[in-house]
Amino acid sequence: MATRHQGSAAETRALDAYITMRRAVNAVSLLESEVMRAAGLTESQFGALEALHHLGPLCQHELAGKVLKSAGNMTTVVDNLERRGLVERRRGGDDRRVVTVHLTDRGGDLVHEVFPRVVGVLVGAFSALSAKEQEQLGALCRRLGRSRSSTSTTAARQRRNLQGERHV
Repeated sequence: MATRHQGSAAETRALDAYITMRRAVNAVSLLESEVMRAAGLTESQFGALEALHHLGPLCQHELAGKVLKSAGNMTTVVDNLERRGLVERRRGGDDRRVVTVHLTDRGGDLVHEVFPRVVGVLVGAFSALSAKEQEQLGALCRRLGRSRSSTSTTAARQRRNLQGERHV
C-alpha cells in the first residue's frame, strides 16, 4: 500500500520506497527468524555467533558494531550466549580491561548447523529476483546505507534549527 501522505513528489516517492523496502525486509526476516527460533536463538544471538564464526574473536564493542546493535544490548546478548556455553569471554594478557568474545566448540557446532538453513531461506526468498536484480538491489542498498552519514548530519542540523526556533 502506498503512502497516503499528501506531500511533494519527492516525499511521496521516498515514503513509498521506504514502506516497500520495510515490508520486504520484514517478510524475509520472518522467514529467517523461524530458522533461528527453531535453534533457540534470537536474531541478535545468531548475528553474534555468525560474526564470531566468520571473523574470529572480537571485543564486545566490535561485535556490537558488526551486528548493528548497541553496546548495552550486546552485553545482554553475550551474557545469554555465555550462559548457554556458546561463547566465552577472555581477558587480554597485557591489559586485563580488554575482553574478547570467543566462539566455543558448542557455539561453532550450532553455527555450522543453523547457518546453512538461514542461507537456504535467503536463497529461496531472493529467488524472486534474477541474479542481476539481486546485484542491483545490493548496490542500491549499499548506496542508500552510505548516504546515511550525510543524511544524519543533515538531520542533526535540522534538529538544532528546530530547537533554536523553539527557544526564540
